[in-house]
Amino acid sequence: MNLLKIINSPADLRLLTRAQLRPLADELREFVIDSVSQTGGHLSSNLGTVELTIALHYVFNTPEDRVVWDVGHQTYPHKILTGRRDQMKTLRQFEGISGFPRRDESQYDTFGTAHSSTSISAALGMALAAKTKGENRHAVAVIGDGAMTAGMVFEAMNNAGVYDDINLLVILNDNDMSISPPVGALNRYLARLMSGQFYAKAKNVGKSMLPGPVLQLAKRFEEHAKGMIVPATMFEELGFNYIGPIDGHDLESLIPTLQNLKHLKGPQFLHVVTKKGQGYKLAEADPVLYHGPGKFNPAEGIKPATSSKMTYTQVFSDWLCDMAAQDDKLIGITPAMAGGSGLVEFEQRFPARYYDVGIAEQHAVTFAAGLACEGMKPVVAIYSTFLQRGYDQLIHDVALQNLDVTFALDRAGLVGADGATHAGNYDIAYLRCIPNMVVMAASDENECRQMLSTAYHYKGPAAVRYPRGSGVGAVMDKALVGLPFGKGEIRRHGKGIAILAFGTMVAPSLGAGEVLNATVANMRFIKPLDVALLLELANSHDAIVTVEEGAIMGGAGSAVAEALAAAGCVKPLLNLGLPDRFIDHGDATQLLAMCGLNADGIAASIRQRFGKEVLHLMVAQS
Repeated sequence: MNLLKIINSPADLRLLTRAQLRPLADELREFVIDSVSQTGGHLSSNLGTVELTIALHYVFNTPEDRVVWDVGHQTYPHKILTGRRDQMKTLRQFEGISGFPRRDESQYDTFGTAHSSTSISAALGMALAAKTKGENRHAVAVIGDGAMTAGMVFEAMNNAGVYDDINLLVILNDNDMSISPPVGALNRYLARLMSGQFYAKAKNVGKSMLPGPVLQLAKRFEEHAKGMIVPATMFEELGFNYIGPIDGHDLESLIPTLQNLKHLKGPQFLHVVTKKGQGYKLAEADPVLYHGPGKFNPAEGIKPATSSKMTYTQVFSDWLCDMAAQDDKLIGITPAMAGGSGLVEFEQRFPARYYDVGIAEQHAVTFAAGLACEGMKPVVAIYSTFLQRGYDQLIHDVALQNLDVTFALDRAGLVGADGATHAGNYDIAYLRCIPNMVVMAASDENECRQMLSTAYHYKGPAAVRYPRGSGVGAVMDKALVGLPFGKGEIRRHGKGIAILAFGTMVAPSLGAGEVLNATVANMRFIKPLDVALLLELANSHDAIVTVEEGAIMGGAGSAVAEALAAAGCVKPLLNLGLPDRFIDHGDATQLLAMCGLNADGIAASIRQRFGKEVLHLMVAQS
């Protein structure tokens, strides 16, 4: 690592000769593989951006020039080259560096990007801010081909295309296609030619000097010549000057092209083609497997996981296939998360009823609404954090019309290493306030399966929230049976304190209940809340405690408080849940303990809140 160890900032990188950049790329790629193998994290995407990262920091004057990385899991090379090489051993760990760009982590992280398709909007804002302030700096958005499926991208491009005097460059990092070797050199030549000053000036001169018929002929020739090689028309019509495609791993193509584009005014669009997993044969062969691995041995590769417990995602996958086999009206929908959300087997078994709509959560929800209008039974498999992006559609297109759509909310609650951007902390609060919605939280794998059946058979919008990772090892019932609608259950009978637990908090609440001899209820339904059970417990206990793996503000505990107030029942109440702050990345078990949401923490909070009087009463009654 002779070159990489002397790079502590992009300024150091820019002191290297062009001939040194290729060896640096090899060192950087090796460092990424070694680093991720020790910490876990995103691998395939980062191996694909090594040369592009080097070229951007070599050509542009970062951080003065702003680079916005869309879906920031491709920024490990960027982090390494911007002074965080030695911190990579703390990646995605508690109090370590984030797996995504963060403005409070580095001046080179110009915009926080962990959800996709925001980069062009942000970069446009930065470019226009520079223009307004009279600053001569560039804004560059690096966006993947998957992220280009989102409507927000085209909203931003439609807006940007009318400003012909800004320094904005959009780089499409296309890692889903390849450039065949025979046309590589030609593409390099055309890219350099079309991004050069001569070509740009020739176009402008032609517009002012050529007579009308000749000008039209020249324009048709230009568009035809570019159209033979590249899909330029759409981007050109949006007001961008389209360049490419070029090989994103070829520094001898990337650097001259970027240098030429740096001197052009107006919205520029550079199409680069990269390969996920580039330079690591195992990741090249299976980029999905190596997308976000845990720790592994680079020489041996990823070994199959061995666990006797099912993940909640697998529970959903099995349920979806079983229900689809029983009901041919079931339609499975995912916004570009087939693997993460558990639809791979469904796609294989029921391809005619499987729809991946791309990174387009708003469309996914309204698309499901349209299917429901025609008597189909759509199931939207989506991460809790991503459903936030389709919230308006959820309210107006689904709930307002009381349409029969089932939402399977994976990754509800804390998600560990991915941190605050991916945590599903808010779905309870943002769903329960919507009329017609039914909201359930699963306490174990079998209950999750039962809730999915309950939601599916409910004639209206219903959501089931469940966490990332494995369950508690519950015995599964293969029958497709639901639960008594709107009813919770008492899991432990005690005295004095009644703990109302929701979803994943049932298990630690039972632990706290054993210590305190408290009653513990598995409430199951957040909406409709089991008010009869609540009032029964309120009337037979001295205090009520609610526990949820979600935001306290507006959450299930708030629902309990509202129900008690509506019934005129005055009872000491303690709401436990996630605090009013963003919770950083780290081990999920550790983070829950820090929030007081393990058995010891729940018991400690109850002791602190109610003091000796209630606890003495509980002991006496026991």
